[in-house]
Amino acid sequence: VNQIYFSMRSMDEVPDAQKDIVRIVQSRHRPNSVYKAQTLKQLLTMAAQIADALTAILVLVAAVTLAVGGVGIMNIMLANVRSRVREIGIRKALGATRREIKLQFLSEAIIISLVGGIVGTIVGLALPLSVRFFTDYAIPVSPWSVVVALTAATLVGVIFGTVPATRAAQMDPVESL
Repeated sequence: VNQIYFSMRSMDEVPDAQKDIVRIVQSRHRPNSVYKAQTLKQLLTMAAQIADALTAILVLVAAVTLAVGGVGIMNIMLANVRSRVREIGIRKALGATRREIKLQFLSEAIIISLVGGIVGTIVGLALPLSVRFFTDYAIPVSPWSVVVALTAATLVGVIFGTVPATRAAQMDPVESL
């Protein structure tokens, strides 16, 4: 026998029963053997620690992924600013302010990141919804996960779109033309 399971009437009895069980088993069996008793609370604590470690790893992976995506958006927007130098010069010559130019490029960066966030959300929801559709099992999906994903995508667009938008807004109209 490797394991024996016991159930108690209430949680209050568990600590005392754990000690009694180990004492009784040791007294009735080989004296030099080692006997251990684990409670469900200890197992749940260990499972919670493992879940916390996995959550931390997933958060780090998500942060790296968002940073890589943000750098990609910034590179696309910087190339976009370089290719539209004449357009920026014409807009400035016609009276567009730095703020308007900055808002234009910042909104483009936000749209790019939001489209990526929407596509990612759809792909992310495809598995749980298809499992729910094709089987009797339902994988729970929180509506807040969609809100958090789209908010993170918007923040990535704002943070990584600021540098290209600022560069576009600071261009000299004479040099741009």
